[in-house]
Amino acid sequence: MLRELPVLKERLGVNIELASPPDFIPELPGWRERSPLVFQEGNVDVHHFDFYSQALSKIERGFRQDLDDVGEMIESGLVEPPRLRELYEAIEPELYRYPAIDPSAFRRKVEATLG
Repeated sequence: MLRELPVLKERLGVNIELASPPDFIPELPGWRERSPLVFQEGNVDVHHFDFYSQALSKIERGFRQDLDDVGEMIESGLVEPPRLRELYEAIEPELYRYPAIDPSAFRRKVEATLG
C-alpha cells in the first residue's frame, strides 16, 4: 500500500501525510468513539480521525490553512467550541510529554481560535 501512495497522490492531485494527531498532541479521551466510519471494504474499516483531535493538532501547528480548516469544522458542526476547549483542558496536563509544545502558547492559540 505504501508504494502506491505516491502514484495515487499524483493521479488524484491530493496531499497525503502519514501522520496523525497523536504525533503532535496527546491523545484525546474518547477519540476512537468520535472517529466516524467512512466506508468498509471487506475486512477493512476506514474512519476519519476524530475531528476534535484534528482541530487541536491543527491549532497547535498554526498554519493559515490549518486554522481555516478548524474554522470550517466549527462552522459545519463537526466540532463544537465548548467541547473543543474541554478536550484541550483534558490533555493540558500531558503536554509536558511533547517538548516542542509550549503549553501557554498552545492555550493562547486555542482561545484565539475559539474567540
